[in-house]
Amino acid sequence: MAIRIKSRHGESVNQMLRRFKKLCEKEGLTKDVKRRQYFEKPSERRRRALRKSIARIARLQAGPPPRGGSRSGPPSGGARGKSGGGGGPRRG
Repeated sequence: MAIRIKSRHGESVNQMLRRFKKLCEKEGLTKDVKRRQYFEKPSERRRRALRKSIARIARLQAGPPPRGGSRSGPPSGGARGKSGGGGGPRRG
């Protein structure tokens, strides 16, 4: 699987490198290199695959996450502000 990048007219080296990295990531090459960086025993590989499939099944059974901009729940403490308000008696 050879990945080739030809320079476009007026394209800088940084732009070509960015395109190359995107192509490598799209092909799954970077993920594969990271996975093969260290030896993984076959039993660990099977165990990882099993955990991944269990998580996928649980995600499918749970359904899609709720959508919408409205947040339910208590406000995040914005009412008090930065007025001090320690709640105890004032000493001084």
